[in-house]
Amino acid sequence: MTDLFSLVPLRAGEIEVGKPISRPIYDWHGNLLLAADTVIASREQLDGLIGIGFVQDGHWDLDERKRSASAAPPISRETKFQAAEGKEPRAVKEAADKDVVMDLDDVKWAVGETFYMQCVDNQAIRYTVRLIGFVKGKSVLVTAPAIDGKFAFIRDGQSFVVRAFSGKRAFAFVANAIKSVHTPHAYLHLSYPKEMRCTVVRRGIRAQVKIIASVSLGTPERTTAATLTDLSTGGASGVLKEMIGGKGSEGIVKFRLHVADNDEYLAVNAIVRSAAPAESGDGFRYGIEFVDLTARDRLILSAFVHQALVEID
Repeated sequence: MTDLFSLVPLRAGEIEVGKPISRPIYDWHGNLLLAADTVIASREQLDGLIGIGFVQDGHWDLDERKRSASAAPPISRETKFQAAEGKEPRAVKEAADKDVVMDLDDVKWAVGETFYMQCVDNQAIRYTVRLIGFVKGKSVLVTAPAIDGKFAFIRDGQSFVVRAFSGKRAFAFVANAIKSVHTPHAYLHLSYPKEMRCTVVRRGIRAQVKIIASVSLGTPERTTAATLTDLSTGGASGVLKEMIGGKGSEGIVKFRLHVADNDEYLAVNAIVRSAAPAESGDGFRYGIEFVDLTARDRLILSAFVHQALVEID
């Protein structure tokens, strides 16, 4: 199994008959179909993979551990036939974990929920939209995608990988643009997904950041400026201008986060878990654990980390 949240549909131009594939190919549920360097033997095999294959997009990888993939058996004739018929292969259905694949109806999203849309035909293009609502079995309605305040041109039939967060879970599904509506207000109809992938976001997942902060440690209290370089819901790593406390020191970290178009100010209790001279030789690298977080602080941190992981730089 691979990280489901990072999967995007395989495109025809990414594989060729008679040539080895550059990266592993998975099914919708994250099961390995073909390992990297496997040679595509026939046009029939290629067409079958296009129908059911997914590959990892490293920009969306939520697992920091290195993974290796072992060779998988060839795609069966039954699987190819079912793919050609537009059906989910039976072997995939049987292998699916009940907690991994679910229906849209099972997720209690609220109006205004943030969705992140990634173009399948150009994975560098991503949009942030808001959920307006949905018509069961028909379409999902979202605000019109925009770039720098200008509405983007979305053609009918254009495919997207759509991602969202709810609590500690991350969701992803594939949808096509059905219709862009411009009056009286701009919005977009997306195809209603038959099912979606779901994965749990680990507590320690970190977003790379550059945030100015104030760190106060010890008794008597000493304060210095810091630059946070990564942030999670459980803590942060950063460079402090001065060595004001060692491992085990307790204090407060103050910083500002921009979340959902709002500036939020946090002052969280923290414990130093590591302290050493910075790699650059300028300042000191600290590893800090957040403790006794309020519900508000947890919510803001979680929202910010999720947002930072998926938004366009």
